[in-house]
Amino acid sequence: MSDHITVADQGPVRIVRMNRPDKKNALTASMYAAMADALESANSHRDIRCVVIAGLPGAFSAGNDLAEFSQAATSGEGLGSPVIRFLHALARSERPLVAAVQGLAVGVGTTMLLHCDHVVAATDARFSTPFVNLGLVPEAGSSLLAPRLMGHRRAFELLVMGRPLDAAAALNCGLVNAVAPAGDVETEAMKAAHHIAALPAEAVATSRRLIRGSPDEIAARIDDEVRLFKERLQSAEAQAAFKAFLNRKR
Repeated sequence: MSDHITVADQGPVRIVRMNRPDKKNALTASMYAAMADALESANSHRDIRCVVIAGLPGAFSAGNDLAEFSQAATSGEGLGSPVIRFLHALARSERPLVAAVQGLAVGVGTTMLLHCDHVVAATDARFSTPFVNLGLVPEAGSSLLAPRLMGHRRAFELLVMGRPLDAAAALNCGLVNAVAPAGDVETEAMKAAHHIAALPAEAVATSRRLIRGSPDEIAARIDDEVRLFKERLQSAEAQAAFKAFLNRKR
């Protein structure tokens, strides 16, 4: 379990919080593993009827931890097993997922939202997926889910062109359900979660499966992306882009 992930059950709602404020909730392997634990165990916990994923004021998540990502880029490892396990846990979650997003949502901080059933964003939320800018490909099943959600052109603009979305644009394209002042985001997310949790559980689960389609299809796309992501990390394009990115960070 990571010290940077907190899990709290409030009645039928489980709250999974990314809590690494000094790094804007950049995700490490141990954080991915802890979140996967929380999602997987919720599936077998009959009293948990909904899961809320939250961050902190100003940062939902800045994406992958830079140091670990740098190691993956230079070692040829690709996305590690904790990351892949978390992505599969999202795809195979049997509990409805609600997200409360404030501030930055970069990379997987955006793509994980595509697995959520209800997303509340703060007015200061900013969504971006700079994969192609780094010579990489989208992940988390986003190449399948984003076009379904927002259409090919908007998905291409977000995932390939790398154009960020503010909260209003995210609402307009369907990435989020509602926009609220930053101080009200978690309250609104919890209202939605408790509303879902109060509905007949079996009817919710069956309806959700019909709406979402086969988790096997999503998991298969995640695996395809993982393979291509690893290949792209070794490409000359990605190596050059990543070197330039690191030099800007210094």
